Amino acid sequence: MDRRETFRKMLELEHGFRVVDVSTRLPPTDGSGDHGGRPMTAERLEREMHQAGITRSVVFPPSLAGTSYLAPNNGVARRSVDRPFVAFARINGTQTPGRNATGRLRNAVSSREESHTSPEDIEKYAYDDRFHGFVLDPAVDDYPDDDVLAALDDVGLPVIVRGGVDAPPGTLADILLERSFPVVVGSFGGYPLDRSLMTEMIDLLAEYDDCYLETSFVRYRDHLERALMEHPDRVFFGSGAPACHPNVAVMEILTLDVSEDLLRRAFSKNACRVIDPLAPDGDYWR
Repeated sequence: MDRRETFRKMLELEHGFRVVDVSTRLPPTDGSGDHGGRPMTAERLEREMHQAGITRSVVFPPSLAGTSYLAPNNGVARRSVDRPFVAFARINGTQTPGRNATGRLRNAVSSREESHTSPEDIEKYAYDDRFHGFVLDPAVDDYPDDDVLAALDDVGLPVIVRGGVDAPPGTLADILLERSFPVVVGSFGGYPLDRSLMTEMIDLLAEYDDCYLETSFVRYRDHLERALMEHPDRVFFGSGAPACHPNVAVMEILTLDVSEDLLRRAFSKNACRVIDPLAPDGDYWR
């Protein structure tokens, strides 16, 4: 038994935690990298998740500026079949935050092109049983316009958004958090490693009942522990794989100074309430 299999057995036998992952990038074709990273295949990603004790993973294509996500989304959905993967569709938009005159003018004259996600695309993804939610990276793809946001309201599926210095908590609150669909903010809203933004995002949980945080690339124990203790139902485990090895991400949560109940909530119970296919009935490894 190699060290990775030993690690998986440790999770299963010593801790007994069921782990689901809401932040995994799956390239749409085998062997392609993520932003210049190491090549990744669906089989290799599945194996690494299994070795880390992760039973189900939300997967989506990497962000690519200026391109339609139709083909990448379909590629990810196709490669999720018969694997413990839950496909989310990546979307893009035409709107900047628009807080200054230049931004407001740009938004006023911007219109959707063929490469942009439309309300009709949202409906097609929502009623295609291969997809179970959406992913947005405002730093690369801007924000959806009002018509697309209204379509997201109508379908009500969760939206995972990459938060950080280019998509700060205040902007996310203005554009997304007042909406009726669940919003899962990646990296505690502070990518890359911005403590002040993470603090601000945790504070906002008190104001927005349908806002959640995922843990990928959060390296500060005090922020992770504070969020879990103050908002025990709002934290989802995210590995950030393949950029971060899932073993490392799991260990960072296991070593927090919180109760086993809070660990179980973070590892699976919280996400399963919002993302139905992550529930135990859907487990591939059983």
